[in-house]
Order: sequence, then C-alpha cells, then structure tokens
Amino acid sequence: MPLEFEATLCKYHCSHPSIMKRKLGMVRTLLILYPIFFCFYLPCCSAKDTLTLNDSISDRKNETLISASKRFELGFFTPNGSSDNRRYVGIWYIGSNPRRIVWVANRSPSLDKRTGVFCIAKEGKLVVLDGNNEPKWSSGLSGSSSFKGMVKLFDSGNLVLTKEDNGSSTVVWESFRNPTDTFLPGMNMSGNFNLTAWKSHDDPAPGNFIFRKDEDNGNQYTILKDDDDDDEYWRSGVSGNFIKSAVFSVISSMLSNSTESGSDLRNIFKNCSSPSCKIASSSNIDRSNMMLVMNYDGQIQYFIRNNQSDSWPLIWREPRDNCSVFKFCGNNAICNTQKECKCLPKFHMVSSDYSPQGCQRTTPLICNKPSDGNFLKLEMMKLGKPDKEVEAPGEIECRERCLKKCECEAYSFETPNITRRDSRINYTCWLWTEALNNIQENYTDGGRDIYLRWLPDSVVGSNRKEDISDRKFRGTLIALVTMASFTVMVCVIAYSYIQKKKANRQEEMQRALGLHLYNSQMHVRDLIDSGQFREEDKKGIDLPFFDFRSVLAATDNFSEANKLGKGGFGPVYKGKFSGGQDIAVKRLSSVSGQGLQEFKNEVVLIAKLQHRNLVRILGYCIERGERILLYEYMPNKSLDFFIFDRTLSLLLDWETRFNIILGITRGLVYLHQDSRLRIIHRDLKTSNILLDHEMNPKISDFGLAKIFEGTQTEGTTNRVVGTYGYMSPEYALDGFFSVKSDVFSFGVVVLEIISGKKNTGFYNSEEALSLLGYAWRLWQEDKALDLIDQKLRESWKTDEILKCINIGLLCVQEDPDDRPTMSMVIVMLGGETVTLPAPKAPAFILKRGTFDMPSSSSSKPESKVEITVSLEGR
Repeated sequence: MPLEFEATLCKYHCSHPSIMKRKLGMVRTLLILYPIFFCFYLPCCSAKDTLTLNDSISDRKNETLISASKRFELGFFTPNGSSDNRRYVGIWYIGSNPRRIVWVANRSPSLDKRTGVFCIAKEGKLVVLDGNNEPKWSSGLSGSSSFKGMVKLFDSGNLVLTKEDNGSSTVVWESFRNPTDTFLPGMNMSGNFNLTAWKSHDDPAPGNFIFRKDEDNGNQYTILKDDDDDDEYWRSGVSGNFIKSAVFSVISSMLSNSTESGSDLRNIFKNCSSPSCKIASSSNIDRSNMMLVMNYDGQIQYFIRNNQSDSWPLIWREPRDNCSVFKFCGNNAICNTQKECKCLPKFHMVSSDYSPQGCQRTTPLICNKPSDGNFLKLEMMKLGKPDKEVEAPGEIECRERCLKKCECEAYSFETPNITRRDSRINYTCWLWTEALNNIQENYTDGGRDIYLRWLPDSVVGSNRKEDISDRKFRGTLIALVTMASFTVMVCVIAYSYIQKKKANRQEEMQRALGLHLYNSQMHVRDLIDSGQFREEDKKGIDLPFFDFRSVLAATDNFSEANKLGKGGFGPVYKGKFSGGQDIAVKRLSSVSGQGLQEFKNEVVLIAKLQHRNLVRILGYCIERGERILLYEYMPNKSLDFFIFDRTLSLLLDWETRFNIILGITRGLVYLHQDSRLRIIHRDLKTSNILLDHEMNPKISDFGLAKIFEGTQTEGTTNRVVGTYGYMSPEYALDGFFSVKSDVFSFGVVVLEIISGKKNTGFYNSEEALSLLGYAWRLWQEDKALDLIDQKLRESWKTDEILKCINIGLLCVQEDPDDRPTMSMVIVMLGGETVTLPAPKAPAFILKRGTFDMPSSSSSKPESKVEITVSLEGR
C-alpha cells in the first residue's frame, strides 16, 4: 500500500541514515517509483464511508466516516458553544460553519473525555463505548449471535446497518428511522416517527418539545410540550383552507417523502414575501438541500441551503410568537399586535386568565329576529378552522346563510379576483358555528376580513322580558337612569377638562425645552427593515423628539467652532441646552446613503438599550429634511484619541486600561445576552469606545448593528460593512456574522489597548506581520511582555496583563467556535484562579498588500469599508 510504503521509507531513513547513504542509488530508484505506486493505489487512500465488524472509529485518533460525495460526516464532537469537554457521536454537514448536527447517537449520557469508540458489536448492534469499554449507547440487538455485515454513511445523511445472510443484505437499523431533532429529505414522518428537541443549545439530551404527525386528527403536524399534561404547543392547519401557507405546503411534501422539481419549489417560494424566501426562490434549490429542525426553544424551523454562500438561511418557523401558540388566548379572544390577549367585542373574560375557557358572550344571540342581522367587521384576521364551508354566489347570500343558523358566530367571504363575469361560478363562504379560537389581528401573512355576529345595545334592550308592567316602577327606573347618565356625563366633561388643561401645561413646558415625547410603540424590526423613514414615523418611536430650532440654538447654527469631527455618517457638533446640559449632535449628511440605515438603527433600537457602558441617546430630529441624533456628551472623546497618541497615552496607566477592558466586556455581555433583543454591534473598534469624565468606557455607533430575535445567534449578508483590522475573517470573507464576530473585534481592541499600537497601522518589516501576528509570535516565543506599551512599565501587574494578552489571543482565533463568549470573558477577567486555555493561531497574521487600508490617526475618523460580496458555492 502507498501509505505503508511511505511510512516504511520514512522510518528506514530516520533509523538508518548510514545505510541509506551507502545505498543512495536504491533510494533514488524507490523515489522515482513511489509516485507511480501512489497514483496506482490512490483510490485505496480515499476517506471511508463504511465500518465492518473488525473496524472502529476512535475519538482519540480523530477518526470519522465520510459519505461518498463528502456531504455528511460521522464522528465525535462537542456541541457549539459548549464550555466543557462533553463528547457525543453524531452526523453533521461537511463544510457548515457553525457545525450543523443532524443526528446524535448518545444523547444522554455524554462521554467525559476523548477516549470514546464507535463500532459494531459482535451481537450485531452499533455501540458507543467509553474509555473503560462500557457502553454509553447502542442501537439494539439484531437477533444474531454471529453477525456478519457492515454500517454505511450515505450521501443522504442516513446511517444504515446491514447484515449479510446467504449472499443477500438486510437492513437491521438506520438513523432515518431513529431521528433526533432533525428531519432530512428521504425520511418519512408516519407512525411513531417524531423529532425531539435538544435540551438546550449545547445539550443534545432530549428536551421539552416533540414534533410529530397526528394521524388521528386529519394528519396534521403538531408540537407537544413535554410536561405533565403533554399540552399541544402548536398545530399546523389550524385555519384549514381559510388561510393557507405556501411554504408549509413544501414542508408537508417533504415530510411525506414526495417529490417536486426545483422549478416547482421556486414558484412556491415566489409567493412568500420574506427576504429568506427570496433567497430560496433565486437559488438552484432541490429537496436534498432542505432541513427541518425541532429547536430546543419550541420552534419547528425550516432551512434551505444557499449554495452561493454555503449557508443555511432560516426560511420559516412556527410558532413565531405567542399569537402562533395553539389556543394561547383561549376561546373568543384576540391576540393583538402586542402579543397580548383581549376578548372579542361583546365578550367578557370568564376567569382570571384567557385559557382554556377564554371569553363568553355578554348577551346571548337571539335567533329568527330581523334585528339580529348586525355584524362587526374585523379586518385582516387569522382565525381557527371554519366549521362549515358552503357555496354562495355572493357576500349577501353568505351573510344570510349565517343568519339562518342560530349558532353561527361569524362568517367570511372572499371576493375572487377574476377578469370576466360568470354567473355559474360559486364562491366559498366560511361559517363558524362553534367558539372562535386561534384569533390574531393584523395578520399580514394572508389574513382575511371576518364578520362577527353581534347585537347592538338597542336590540338588547328591546328583547328583554316584559316583567315590569307597573308604570310607576318604570318611571322610577327611567329617572334613575337619567340621573345616572347625567352624573356620568358631568364627570366625563370635568375629567376631559382637567386632562386637556394638564396636557396643555405639559405641551407648553415641552415646547420651552424644544422637546416632544411620543410613547407609542412599533415593532422594532419592521421599522428598521423598512425602506424609508418619514416624519410621520416619529409617532412610533419611544424616544424624545427635538424640534430643529432647539437644535440650531444648542449648536449655534452648527458653527465650525462647535464641530467635534466628521465620520461616515456625517459631522458631529457639541451643543448646549439653555439649562447648561452639554450634548453631542450627530447630523446625517445629505449625501450619505449608508446614514439612513444607521439613523433608523440608533433611533429605533439603541433608544431601548440602557447600560452604563453604552452611550445614551437623548433624542432625535427629522424636520426639514434633516436627520439628527442627540447623545450625552463625552468630554474625553474616544479611546483611540488617547491610546495611539504618544503624549496622551501617558494618562492611561494599566489600572485605567484594565478598567476600560472590563467596561467594554460588560457592555458586550449586555448586548449579546442580557438586553431584551440580542444585538450584534458589527463595528466595535477603539474609535467607537467613548470615555466620560472619569474615563469610563461607553460603546457607541450602533449604525451597523443587527438584531437577533429569540434564540437566533447567527446570520449572513451579501453586504459586508465594517472597518478593516477589526472585522472577523468569517464576516470579511463570507459575510457570516454572529456574537463571535464582536468577540474577534473585542480581541483586537484588547491587544491595541495593551500594546498602544494600531492593528492596521502596525508593520513588522522583517516578517510583514500584523499586530495580531506579532502578538502571536511573541506568545509562542514566551516573550509576551515585549508586546506591552513601554509607558506602562511603572504601573503594570504582570499576571493581570499576561491574562489579558491570553484572552485577547483567544478572542482573535480564526475558528469562531474556538473563541470564547463575552460571558466567558467576564469570568476569565474576574477570576484569579481561572486556568485559561492556550490560544490557537489568530486570523490575518500576515499583512496582505491587496487588502491594506491606510490607518486612521487619532485626529481623523475611521473610515468604514462597504463591500458587496459575491459568494461562490464551495
């Protein structure tokens, strides 16, 4: 074999140099023949996709199985984001970053060390053994004491165990019939087949949610919450034919193992308006690039591989929010735009909550009365499946059909979009005769108008029983009602007068300060993703609005004397209100195309973030075509103003620099983990770290920030924006960003704080190293202290500064999975007895001439680089 020949030749050469010297002619002959033997036997050296009874896969040797087309790989792994050494056997997509695990053998318990072995036992079952040869998982017995067969990993991702018997092969076990949390094309969801979520994002143990097919209830798909009652958490088709999902029709066909062509799939996705669906419709997609995952947070998620970027964008997910949870509000209650429950008009709440009884009618319906023909129109509603679907030639006939049924609660009729008149066409009329459920208002994804049957107050009064015949009693009743009405009217008028007077007083005070407050809320993502920003949108922002006159007065008409600097967004001025408060005013340049998105990000998003290490936005202005942001004023400017200046850097001793590192860390932990929305900053650098009067750091400039909802931790973009020297490699080259992208930028900032040198401005003439490469070389040579800014010699603490260098190198490692999270960094910085792992080589060690950018001095703002990346499939 060529590899054995190579090993023998190498061993012989290393062990007997004198003999090899004497037989140089023979060696030359062997070296000439070696390439011929290597090419002849090359097929024998390819990665294996099968195991026999005498083979095994060892975790210690990093052995794996790889499918024939190198699509899937089986081996030992540690979950993404895990901080310990738990090991599992699983199958994942080759080339996915982060690693996409599609199947796990030993979900619980895990292996503690890298001593595990995966093999076929002599009884004919697959087993995972620990270092003591104790089984941690098995596939079950095959029923044979003398097994002959093999296990193979196919390109579909299916791991199949077969046995040989009289020249024929029989499937004993396969992973497609024993899934974990992921459904792959080729599986068939029927019978007892189900997907069980992971316990958490880094724990494959069975979690709290199960996705399965309910064959007893119309073959609908459902998510069960695994608690004491096994409650239904979500169900497909709750609206039946009333509201259909084009995307779920693709998912249903995949779950039933049917087939569609790529063109059919693209046509379906063209009906979907989300950005992810647009990616899917424009890609060369087929069923083999699809994946359905039962996520640990209770969402069933549908992904399609984007061959251009080799990424897996999220196309569809349910339940998307509380309103999508099955019967979240109970009967006859609406889930509103704030994801809260409220009873339908003319209904009242039965108990202290909205589930399961929900709401009931205040006044029961009275049938067969002409006056009982009143309906309330509810626009763009999602509603549970209608109880009846009947044909009707028009809406009037549909309404009459509802009136004829005493129990009819509501109806809906869709006016079809046709280009010709045809009296023979019968259209569908939907009727609800039972309690209404799964109601959601303002449902933009196919919502319809429904008409709720109700009684106006005048009809309620006319249908009461005539038990009061005494005119005197009736007169008394009328008098009491009149007095009560008069009293209520007087109270209302008085209350309105008081409120109006109070509002006028507040408005006068606010006008004096140049300040108007708007408290209404809008969905953050909807406003940020919109293509424009108008003056009327200011009513949807929970942030003070300043009129343009007050801004002009504060900045002395934007005088040059008050100008603090200029960035890609536009110029920044110092301002002062009449009360003496100093502010920083950022004015959007009229020629800045990028500034509009930055403006919306900061106004809509950053206004909701409150942390001592984040710069605080005070208000905004969008009058007369101007877009202006007002911030708290930072008297000590930015970190780069001090750290890269030979004179001013003397003011930053080691204690101050360490406190700055701690403050930046706390701010990022808040953004990544503790805030209401997970925020990826994407442009962290020294010039975006502002310093207050006590030199406390505050992260600023959130114009490029991205919002992640729920449990989302990563994303991709074809529009890469940021600053060279601080962008992570996966973001700069592939458009992939996550919290680990900010970790990389943080690592660069830490090394710059310690060294006093700029990453993009540093140049080592001997080896053309960047600052990262220079720090890595010193670390390998055990000369890490040579990296330290010489101005710190009198104040540094050796153990503390070495710890920070170690953390900085851990944060700039090339593989995002190797970088710590910011919550781990805060533990590393605070713990005196914490043993830090050894870092691996960082990314961008060598400076590449084609990517060099001129570095910014402390007196000039850093330039942001915007690239449109064209990604090729790998």
